[in-house]
Amino acid sequence: MFTIDAHLDLSMNAMEWNRDLRLPVMDIRKREEGLNDKPDRAKGTVSLPALREGNIGLVVATQIARYVAPGNSLPGWHSPQQAWAQTQAQLAWYKAMETEGEMVMIKEAAALEQHIGLWTNNDATNKPVGYILSLEGADSLVTLDNLHIAHGYGLRALGPAHYGPGRYANGTDATGHLNVQGKALLREMEKLNIILDATHLCDDAFWDAMDIFNGPVWASHNNCRALVNHNRQFSDEMIKVLIKRGAVIGGAMDAWMMVPGWQRGISIPLEMDCNLEKVVDHMDHICQLAGNTLHVGLGTDLDGAFGKEQSPYDLETIADLQKIPALFSKRGYTAQDIENIMHGNWLRFLRNAWK
Repeated sequence: MFTIDAHLDLSMNAMEWNRDLRLPVMDIRKREEGLNDKPDRAKGTVSLPALREGNIGLVVATQIARYVAPGNSLPGWHSPQQAWAQTQAQLAWYKAMETEGEMVMIKEAAALEQHIGLWTNNDATNKPVGYILSLEGADSLVTLDNLHIAHGYGLRALGPAHYGPGRYANGTDATGHLNVQGKALLREMEKLNIILDATHLCDDAFWDAMDIFNGPVWASHNNCRALVNHNRQFSDEMIKVLIKRGAVIGGAMDAWMMVPGWQRGISIPLEMDCNLEKVVDHMDHICQLAGNTLHVGLGTDLDGAFGKEQSPYDLETIADLQKIPALFSKRGYTAQDIENIMHGNWLRFLRNAWK
């Protein structure tokens, strides 16, 4: 089934992990054998051929570069200007993939419809993977002028926060309301019709954003606090507000977000019974809160600085997303429900946002 994945850090993998994503996953793993600079070396799950194999023809692909102030122990850049430069290197990689015919940027409604027609009417072999450009964390926007520059080159979604304290908003494991810069950012995003990605916003900033921002809102990769109790997840109250706003929430496949009690670097997916059923549990929870299947999709975050060691054990590569329809069918979801989840909800959202 044609599938949309609303969150993949492709350019980060290419530029910081030094992965040639034009290669099959197994070839990338083989080249990384013996490397130990990252915990997921030789364990990646994502490549452009694997996306085609899984009929995943459209993705939301990120730029990501965090600014870290003195005393912040998170990895990142020591100035916003350096972070901006890193996002521009990532953009250059996407453009290089476009030149090779591997990918194509989708930034408006007509291109979306043309691309969906290409993928749904023909075999997926050798087709360019469509990507919608998103910025994960706004730290790299030196000023709001950079937001306008980014919108000009195709940025269509933005999550103001990532992990820790940010220049515009605080994210996972941090607290605090939107600052003056953050509020101004949201107002400018609304003017430009840039989608607000609520993922990673700390609770204070989330509620501020819901009050301030009147444009389109989604959560590209987020699971449920009711099932895994952590501030990275959405509470039921937050989910209900997103549903009311017409948002779609993408099911994420980072194991610690899927099963309670996960210990990074210690837990093993099979021993923790972390399989694709667990992400379906989170998505089903949202469907039960909504009373329908119109607000969930896939936003896997696969290879978002983790690989097989922290992914569902029944997923070898991202192509295995095609196992998900059967899991929903087994639970009594209809063919239309499954189509909604695999691609229909994201398409409806984009058509509404870009009309």
